Amino acid sequence: MDDELNTRLKPLRDRIDALDAQLIALLNQRASVALEVGEVKKHFNAPVFRPERELQVIARLQEMSAGPLKDEHIGAIWREIMAASRALEKTLKAAYLGPVGTYSEQAMHEYFGQSIEGLPCPSIDEVFRAVEADAADFGVVPVENSTEGAVSRTLDLLLQTQLIIGGELALPIHHNLLTQNGLAGVTRVCAHAQALAQCQRWLSTNAPHLKREAVSSNAEAARMAAEDSSVAAVAGDRAAIHYGLQVTNALIQDDPHNRTRFVMIGKQPTGPSGHDQTSLIVSVPNEPGAMVKLLEPLSRHGVSMTRFESRPARVGTWEYYFYIDIEGHRDDAAVAAALAGLGEKAAFLKILGSYPRAR
Repeated sequence: MDDELNTRLKPLRDRIDALDAQLIALLNQRASVALEVGEVKKHFNAPVFRPERELQVIARLQEMSAGPLKDEHIGAIWREIMAASRALEKTLKAAYLGPVGTYSEQAMHEYFGQSIEGLPCPSIDEVFRAVEADAADFGVVPVENSTEGAVSRTLDLLLQTQLIIGGELALPIHHNLLTQNGLAGVTRVCAHAQALAQCQRWLSTNAPHLKREAVSSNAEAARMAAEDSSVAAVAGDRAAIHYGLQVTNALIQDDPHNRTRFVMIGKQPTGPSGHDQTSLIVSVPNEPGAMVKLLEPLSRHGVSMTRFESRPARVGTWEYYFYIDIEGHRDDAAVAAALAGLGEKAAFLKILGSYPRAR
């Protein structure tokens, strides 16, 4: 049987080997052209990373493809090809909430590719500081979760910073209960506060005896569990592998469709991709009907609002900032007109950035 199997497989493997030889030659040709593009960018001081351009490249290839590769496969393959080409021009660095093994690190690699250099930071505040101080080119921060809502600290820092949003990623969150060797002897479960909240029903039903302790990140919890057999951690597969832990229970999040939205912050604006959104912060005068008047320009210019979040202004009693996402790029005619109208009616307006929407 083995001889017959090998006889039938050999011509197919030979064809794959021949195709691989063509692919590696073409990929190196592509990389050479990308280096020429890089030289032109240097001459004009243009950014190495253009997320809108990369999205357009992937969308075009997905449209061209007749299969059997699926769109998500094409996206994953070409994201890595373009990341490798970027690394030939310049090694880019992205700051994220560490330590190694967090969902923020996973989001960084899914968005920028494996060729990005990561800078783990102990807090979201430090991610912002690293980018502001040019210790990193970009930052990756969580902004909202489908179960627990907005990440308040990120919203507060977006109000204060001069950095802008250049991209976003919606990451499926799969929580596991990690231990050294099962639950025997485990007395407490550690994770980020949001992760504990996202798993509270499962923990209450299946591990009610474990004391819950919030720590700075899920990866920090995994590090603690690797050093202390009395600790269980709620974290993802990446943390389990990095810290050598056992997945005692998999997929313990209460919502099977749990997702976290991450935004990429930096100093360079992102051009229109044709599939964009714009994020902004506004406040309104303290007068009757102010909010209705504020939003009227969006309706008048046919601009859809996809997110509306309020946060206390902390500068007065019962005053709020409103975080809004709208469809389209700030350079689009309708969006530009709507933003101009908002600026006339708002007591405060800050545009956080226009960028490609997560698909």
